[in-house]
Amino acid sequence: MKILLIGCCIAGTVIPYAFAMPFFLAHGLNLRLLLQEAFANPAASFFAADLMLSSVMFLSWSRRESRSRQMGGWWMVLLANLVVGLSLALPLYLLKRSISLAPAAD
Repeated sequence: MKILLIGCCIAGTVIPYAFAMPFFLAHGLNLRLLLQEAFANPAASFFAADLMLSSVMFLSWSRRESRSRQMGGWWMVLLANLVVGLSLALPLYLLKRSISLAPAAD
């Protein structure tokens, strides 16, 4: 399962950036324009709003669960969500969770 989650982390970084890089190369880190483009029409707005809500809900849940399970390093999940997106943050959290649940080797 860990190998699958690592693969998902890689895909969750590479695939979104394959779509984002042409924008960043053309416009730089213009976050205002990025948001304008993300909400350019009703279909794009649907996906952008869905992703933003899902990210907020996931971050809220994962923060609470990581505290209750005493998992360290949740900040990496937050950073992954802000820098790449939910496509990296979710498998990264699941990977960290599976590692924390694994029995300690003696």
